[in-house]
Amino acid sequence: MSRYTGPSWKVSRRLGISLSGTGKELARRPYAPGQHGPNSRNKLSEYGMQMAEKQKLRNMYGMNERQFRNLFVQAGQIKEGKHGVNFMILLEQRLDNVVYRLGLATTRRQARQLVNHGHVTVDGKRVDIPSYRVQVGQVISIREKSQNIEVIKVAAESAIGRPAFVSFDAEKLEGSLTRLPEREELYAEIDEALIVEFYNNIM
Repeated sequence: MSRYTGPSWKVSRRLGISLSGTGKELARRPYAPGQHGPNSRNKLSEYGMQMAEKQKLRNMYGMNERQFRNLFVQAGQIKEGKHGVNFMILLEQRLDNVVYRLGLATTRRQARQLVNHGHVTVDGKRVDIPSYRVQVGQVISIREKSQNIEVIKVAAESAIGRPAFVSFDAEKLEGSLTRLPEREELYAEIDEALIVEFYNNIM
């Protein structure tokens, strides 16, 4: 299954959650797209709720189904902690997500493009794989020849706040994952238990 590249606002409205993090998508039209969106009153089944929760999280991180499911399986192989929480932590460790969390991009989609185009280094070495798993303490930087790219400078300067589990040096345009995030620091609107139930039922 390929990754969705269409309008993210339409997906946000369909899922009932802001994928951009700004909330603008739902401010004017807090209902599903389409002519029946405002009057939709369909009650989801238990499976439907599980599927919807999975779709929310998958679209947040901009992953295709195969990548998402494979990472879920990997999370289940971690012996300590809860499966769903470990899964969300692994999602946070993706390089494109860390670039976004550092404020070097305004969206995860933009962060993925920066990584794909070779603008990002990890411990001084260029890495162009968005799914690369960042370890605590690794230094994420913008290549010297890429530091004058306007979208990067604008993103870094306009970042309002960064999560407590990352550090950032604005002058060097670099930062790191200082520790793994706690569940309370991640999305409160996501019920990861429903995602675990969804995959447990189909695998």
